[in-house]
Amino acid sequence: MRDHLAFYLNGKRHTADGAAAFSTLTDFLRETLGHTGTKVVCAEGDCGACSVLVGRPSCDGSQLVYRTIDACIGFMYQFDRAHLVTIEGLKNQDGTLSPVQDVMVQGHGSQCGFCTPGFVVTMQGLFEDEPAPKPCEGSNGHEGCSALSEEQLRLGLSGNLCRCTGYQQILDAGKAIDPAGVDTMNRRYDSSPMIEDFARLGDESVLIEARQYGETRRVFLPRTLEEAATFRAANPGCKVASGTTDLGVQHNHASPGPGQYPAAILSMTQIDGLDAVTLDHGVLTCGASATWGAIEHAVQDAVPEYHRILTLFGSPQVRNAGTIAGNLANASPIADSIPFHMVMDAELDLVSSRGKRSVKLNDFYLGYKQLDLADDELIAAVRTPLPTPGQRLKLFKVSKRRDMDISTFTAAVLLTFDETGDTLVAARLAYGGVGPTVLRLPETEAYLAGQPFTEDTMRQAGQLARTEITPLSDVRGSADFRLQLAENILVKCYHELSPPTPQPA
Repeated sequence: MRDHLAFYLNGKRHTADGAAAFSTLTDFLRETLGHTGTKVVCAEGDCGACSVLVGRPSCDGSQLVYRTIDACIGFMYQFDRAHLVTIEGLKNQDGTLSPVQDVMVQGHGSQCGFCTPGFVVTMQGLFEDEPAPKPCEGSNGHEGCSALSEEQLRLGLSGNLCRCTGYQQILDAGKAIDPAGVDTMNRRYDSSPMIEDFARLGDESVLIEARQYGETRRVFLPRTLEEAATFRAANPGCKVASGTTDLGVQHNHASPGPGQYPAAILSMTQIDGLDAVTLDHGVLTCGASATWGAIEHAVQDAVPEYHRILTLFGSPQVRNAGTIAGNLANASPIADSIPFHMVMDAELDLVSSRGKRSVKLNDFYLGYKQLDLADDELIAAVRTPLPTPGQRLKLFKVSKRRDMDISTFTAAVLLTFDETGDTLVAARLAYGGVGPTVLRLPETEAYLAGQPFTEDTMRQAGQLARTEITPLSDVRGSADFRLQLAENILVKCYHELSPPTPQPA
């Protein structure tokens, strides 16, 4: 069993052991290695100044797949067998600026410059998924062409904040990038030696212990689900870590001292296949460590309504790190993902050293932050049936901002129609932000069954929905506001699902 982490940074091999394994990635980069180009502002994964690229082996092992993440809420133990690329690693071999760096300078996309490294790294990440550039029509080669539209840039940079430029210069710089001159990380860095090195490490798990803050801390990186279940059983109070988008924020807000940080951590990042996302026979199956970025990509064509709402789920950096199991197990009553999986009757596969079992997501939440999950159990996978041709799905998120905001109210509505498409056969509704958990509305669902699909029907259903919820008032909205949303959202659902009214000639 290995007692250290092995990873690459800007093409060079590094190791980390002891207390360093528990460090946030930004602290390790800045304080241990002196790579101060990666900035820290919010320390909550909200501003993107700390963005770095993380490369991990593809499924077939032929190359590294790079994704942008927020380093301030990532921990070193997550990056074993990975290649990290920071702003320093983007410059050309001769020391000159890369095309993305250069265009930000030429386009005046930087003023104070503190957020600029994060913008540049994130913008570079947008080219990692692009196919090989092709000449544009009416141009000489690639001159004057951009692989990135303003829409792509606005979505791709939604997790990066700037107080100085007003963003337009940054968007203009992104649109001016000649894709022919941008090397992806697999072209800039030869991934073969790194992948071979990772393979030579074999299937060894990693266990690291360190004395910190007056107590012994340990982190375990199993290679199999069975090993994970054994460690979980031996350490029932351990923190299960995968994307750490929540755990990282908690860490950064804690005051260093005994008992402030988890004594035992189970990191799920090294279990092969646990991050898989598949669509088969109308069922979406996600391994526990599947990221929201991977799910977003997988459902783009199969469930466009779910894809749409996922683009509002945190930032691209957060979606590239956060996992489905972590989100469902966090059990937030305003989680954006839970309503969809509830109305689709998703099922969780749970494992422990005692065996396996399955539980419906609708039965998983027993109360506020209370789960049908034993101390020695782990979520292994989430299986979600997808809408059938006779069903129509609408998902809603109400928040003060479009991007990077916590929901005030969230909802999923799944309606099943008869063959005419005019009468409701069944309905499933799930509301978030209206109680201690995300709630199904059984009385409203029963009322809708057999009703004609009209505005009056949905208005009556909305009035009934008000009686099934008990929202609270908080900084995001009053109880009365949420009650009104519960009613209005079903009328909005009617108008969005109804065919447009023909206009007179």
